[in-house]
Amino acid sequence: MPTVTFITPDQNRITIENADANLMEIAQTHAVPGIDGDCGGVCSCSTCHVYIPDEWRARVGPPGEDERTTLDFNDAVRENSRLSCQIEMTEALDGLVVEVAPSA
Repeated sequence: MPTVTFITPDQNRITIENADANLMEIAQTHAVPGIDGDCGGVCSCSTCHVYIPDEWRARVGPPGEDERTTLDFNDAVRENSRLSCQIEMTEALDGLVVEVAPSA
């Protein structure tokens, strides 16, 4: 099972082993600060906003059209922004590190 590390806005690192859901669900299960998921993971808010480091962007993939539209309403959006509800953990993402975006 893959491992993922969340870096919170205050620079705490939270590593979760056996990650087998989307990143938002994993973060909520493990009470990662800053990942609220107010819409329940249907890509209609950006309360699960994360930044993907450059070295992981190709493996994680780009945001879909709905995700890009949702991110457009977020003031902290960057080129490497993603919604964690749209990233399903797989063995190919074992070791993934994401930065939790600051809350608005």
